[in-house]
Amino acid sequence: MIAQKLEISQAEARAVQAKYWPNPKLSISEVNLWRTYDIEEQPALIGNWGKNTQISAEIEQVIQTAGKRRKNIELQKIEVEGEKYELQEVLRELKKTLRNTMTEILYNQEQQKIYQGQISSIEKLTKSYNNQLNLGNISKAEYVRLKAQEIEFKKKLVSLQQEIEEQQVELKALLMIPSQSYLVISDSFMTPGKQLSEVELTQWMEKAKENRPDILILKNKEKHAAKNLEIQNAMKTPDLAVSLGYDRGGNIMKDFIGLGVSFDLPIFDRNKGNIQEAKLEIEKTKIETRKNMLKSENEIVSVFRNYIRTQEVSAEIDEHYESTLDGLLISHEKNFRLRNISMLEYMDFLDTYIGNKMIILDTKKELNQYYENLQYVVGQDL
Repeated sequence: MIAQKLEISQAEARAVQAKYWPNPKLSISEVNLWRTYDIEEQPALIGNWGKNTQISAEIEQVIQTAGKRRKNIELQKIEVEGEKYELQEVLRELKKTLRNTMTEILYNQEQQKIYQGQISSIEKLTKSYNNQLNLGNISKAEYVRLKAQEIEFKKKLVSLQQEIEEQQVELKALLMIPSQSYLVISDSFMTPGKQLSEVELTQWMEKAKENRPDILILKNKEKHAAKNLEIQNAMKTPDLAVSLGYDRGGNIMKDFIGLGVSFDLPIFDRNKGNIQEAKLEIEKTKIETRKNMLKSENEIVSVFRNYIRTQEVSAEIDEHYESTLDGLLISHEKNFRLRNISMLEYMDFLDTYIGNKMIILDTKKELNQYYENLQYVVGQDL
């Protein structure tokens, strides 16, 4: 973001530079550094020097024709505007990355809680079973099955911690936080509260055309191409060079002052190739703009439909369903300790419990991601 701001400053500096006229050119020539005899004596220029010296001086100023300077200033202003849109695009990308990274961390934090709870519970069961194994009350196969489940949960927890560490790198870089810090997101893992309707699709499409920086960048490129065509057409007209010359000792007059003007004759080079290229660039930018507008519309519809589908799945989950699952797990653990249910029944329910917990978390995660992606493709917060 800081680098892109500097790009804006550079573009503004180029716009300032474009306002300046070309520097005048001073040339001094025909100066003889030795004494010349057999010439008409002239008055001295400086002290006794200059009686036998010839000198010629000329100052020349280029005048740009056909409004080239004005058009170039306008072109540089368009470039400044383009760099500002580039900054908006950087901010849009960063916002999406930041929010999605936070969603991923929240998602993994919630998974950690699930597995930490199961590890705590299963460690107690494993310890109890180990005692029962030593007393000869259970088979070694039952103990090994329970221990294997404990190791599997711990391995999953380590994997989650590794994922969070990778996400920490991204988040701390975005927030400019020291590497020694460890971020924990304290917000609850909630689904977006705003209700979205298909009626708003047309409105979002129009907003995208007006607000999405990537589309604004392409529209700016169209303006840039059109202005460049104006400049290339203006280049057909030669610039004028007006000069004022002084000559001493090289003419029938002792001191001669004369005016001059020069310009290229546009006989061979009429800038046709550059003009044709500029015209093609206009066509190309128009096609790119239309393509991205259609792409934005398709993206909005696609993301919205995915959001609605996921929202329908979320609506199917009763608000008390998760607490019911937790209650049933406690009941199954108790019955397993009391040997009222078999290990197979307990493990089967444990798989069902974790699977359903993951479905709930996945639904929350996907809803948040689709909502954020919808804001991203529309180009503004909804």
